[in-house]
Amino acid sequence: MTIQFHGVRAARDYLLEGFPLTRVEALLLFGVPDLTKIISDLRAERYIVVRSSITFAAVLVRLRQHIDVGTPTELPVRDIQLTEYRVSA
Repeated sequence: MTIQFHGVRAARDYLLEGFPLTRVEALLLFGVPDLTKIISDLRAERYIVVRSSITFAAVLVRLRQHIDVGTPTELPVRDIQLTEYRVSA
């Protein structure tokens, strides 16, 4: 999937299409600084939003499909855990 849109609506649509999203991805891909509001709104609309943990390294792999992103070499990306949100079908 090529991301060609931005904003809250785009991040929401991305989740509703079944793609997982972390706060880092929401900010870098869509320019959305507050993923919490989107998740809260979806839950208020009775969508089932599940969360799980994922390593920062795995998030970087996903991000690199869309943008050029790097990290400091000494950052322990395999040890850092991020919360990933997904709308359950």
